[in-house]
Amino acid sequence: MNNQPNFNELNQLCSQVRRDILRMVHAVNSGHPGGSMGCTEYFVALYFHLMKHDKNFNPTGANEDMFFLSNGHISPVWYSVLARSGYFEVSELATFRKLNTRLQGHPATEEGLPGIRIASGSLGQGLSAATGAAQIKKLNKDPQTVYVLMGDGEIQEGQVWEAAMYAAHNKVDNLIATIDVNGQQIDGPTNEVLNLGNIRAKWEAFGWEVIESKGNDMENLVAQLEVAKSKLGKGKPVLNLMRTEMGYGVDFMVGTHKWHGVAPNDEQLANALGQLKETLGDY
Repeated sequence: MNNQPNFNELNQLCSQVRRDILRMVHAVNSGHPGGSMGCTEYFVALYFHLMKHDKNFNPTGANEDMFFLSNGHISPVWYSVLARSGYFEVSELATFRKLNTRLQGHPATEEGLPGIRIASGSLGQGLSAATGAAQIKKLNKDPQTVYVLMGDGEIQEGQVWEAAMYAAHNKVDNLIATIDVNGQQIDGPTNEVLNLGNIRAKWEAFGWEVIESKGNDMENLVAQLEVAKSKLGKGKPVLNLMRTEMGYGVDFMVGTHKWHGVAPNDEQLANALGQLKETLGDY
């Protein structure tokens, strides 16, 4: 974690991570590039600026910030950022979704990949796990923060709201949950599949402190996550409503559910990579 963000470096890293995502899913013609591309700034901001974390992975997370990915299908962006921040060799990204890989399509724990604390394939479970981890930190007088990311389509799951009630009731105020509000899910726009209504009003009614951020604007995102941190320790969990665009960074992928779980073909990959600068070297 750095005290002062270098936004030029963070944005350059985002370009490289997006290249990683596209190359990973293209290589096996499988995976979820859309949400991964939309959340790239968030992961880079966490791992390269905001979180106190150790690449010498301690599964218990004691005395460091912890992150949980609830919408586990966007594993490509997490794998790229974990590798680029030193948890494992960047070259291992080439094994994504291949037989016996540690980089499963959805994050798993059996393979022992550093940085992964829970399996997250079934949607709706991450907030429960993060809330439990945050409570353990409070009991242990561990001052660090727990972060969790969910998708907006994912909050159609009932377990999310059970966890939201529980965290507020128990004043789990060392927890920052983020919802990726891109308005898209696998079957179409969220407002057509199951309208989410006023998300902010719902979470505030459940007893959460709510802030909003622009998830594809690194400066705004970092500033708003700092605001979220400033609201910790005051009796309420904090929710970050993060507005993003699915497929952000590539003109023909942006803003549509069609790239939720579809890999680019050879021609599309070449087009996409032509729009993204290689800044750290491809794996």
